[in-house]
Amino acid sequence: MDYSPLFGRSSKVDRVLVVDDSPDNTFLIQAILEEEGYKIDVLNNGSDALAYINASPPDLLLLDVMMPGMDGFEVTQRIRKNAKLPFIPILLITAHDQPRVSQGLDIGADDFIRKPVEFDELLARVRSLLRLKHSVDERDQIARQREDFVSRLTHDLRTPLVAADRMMSLLQQGALGELSPEVIEALATMERSNQNLLDMVNTLLQVYCYEAGRKTLSLTPIDVRQLLKEVVQGLMPIALDKGLALQTNLANDDKLIELRGDRLELHRVFTNLVGNAVKFTDTGSVTVRLSTTVHVKADQSVESWVKVEVEDTGPGISPEYHSSLFEPFRHGNHKRSGSGLGLHLSCQIIKAHRGTIEVESQLGKGSLFTVELPTHL
Repeated sequence: MDYSPLFGRSSKVDRVLVVDDSPDNTFLIQAILEEEGYKIDVLNNGSDALAYINASPPDLLLLDVMMPGMDGFEVTQRIRKNAKLPFIPILLITAHDQPRVSQGLDIGADDFIRKPVEFDELLARVRSLLRLKHSVDERDQIARQREDFVSRLTHDLRTPLVAADRMMSLLQQGALGELSPEVIEALATMERSNQNLLDMVNTLLQVYCYEAGRKTLSLTPIDVRQLLKEVVQGLMPIALDKGLALQTNLANDDKLIELRGDRLELHRVFTNLVGNAVKFTDTGSVTVRLSTTVHVKADQSVESWVKVEVEDTGPGISPEYHSSLFEPFRHGNHKRSGSGLGLHLSCQIIKAHRGTIEVESQLGKGSLFTVELPTHL
C-alpha cells in the first residue's frame, strides 16, 4: 500500500495514527482528535500499521488490542524491538471484557483506554502521552547536540594543541637559534602544560566515542601479565622519585594468563589506575595483583575471568564519593584530583569488554580498585 499521501504534513502538528478494525470506533476517535487540532491517520490492521510506522513514525499510536491477523500486542512488540524507530507512545484500546491490559503494558505499551471511548478521558490520555513524547524528543535532541558539540570542540582544540607542541619541540631543539637556560626551562614548563591539556582533550574525545557508540574495539589475544609489566615499568620512575614501593605479584608465576580484548584500551585503563594510585599516594606502597577466577553463568556453565587489583596506601576516598567516582567530570575528595574523566573512560572501556570495575576505600586507609574481565568476549 502506498502511504505517501499521508506523510505530506507540517512537523508542528502532532500526528496520531489510529489502528482499529472497527469503523465506528475509528470515526469517533478521529472526530474527537481532529477537533483538537491533531493530524489523524486511520488504518484497520496491524501489518499496514507497521509499514506506515517504518515509513514515517507518528507522534502517538492508538492501537486496538483485538484485531484479525496481527493483534495489538504483536504490533507493540515489533515496534519496541525495532531499535531504528524513535520513541512512539502507544495507547492501547481495549474492550471492557478484555482482562489482559497488564500484558500490553509489560511488552511496551504506555497506557490504555477502554471502549466505549469517553471524550474527556481520551483527550487527557492523548495529551499526557504527547507530553511524554515531546519530553523524550527534547532530551534526545539535547543529547545529540551535546555529542556534536563535544566532537567538534575536541577536534578543533586538538589541532592547535598539536601544532603548539611541535613548535615548542622545535624551539627546544634549537631550530631558531641557541636559547638561554631560562628560556629552555620556560619552554619545558609550557610543553608540560600543553601536553596535559592535549591529554585531557584526547581523553574527552575517547569518552565521546564510547558514549556515542562509535568506538570499535580491536580484539586480539592479550598476555595480561606482560601488559601489566609494561604499565608498571612505565610508572616505576615516578614511584621511585616519590619514595614509594611499587609492588606486584607478576613474577610469582609464569603461567600464561590471556584474554581477548583491545590491548591499547586496556593499557589505558591500567595506566590510569596505577598512575592514579602513584599520584595520590605520598608514603607507603602501591600494589598490583593479577589472578584468575571463575564465574557461574545463568545456564550453570563456568566462565574464566581475569582479575586485576590495584591497591594503595594513599589518603583514601570518602564514602559519599564512591557512587559517583566513575561518572564524568566527578572529582574525589583529593586536592590533586584531575579532570574527572580518567576513571569514567576506564569504566567505559571495561564495560565495552563486558567486565566490571569496583572500588573499596576508607579515609586514611588507602584504596583498592578491582577490575574483572572475561577471557573471551
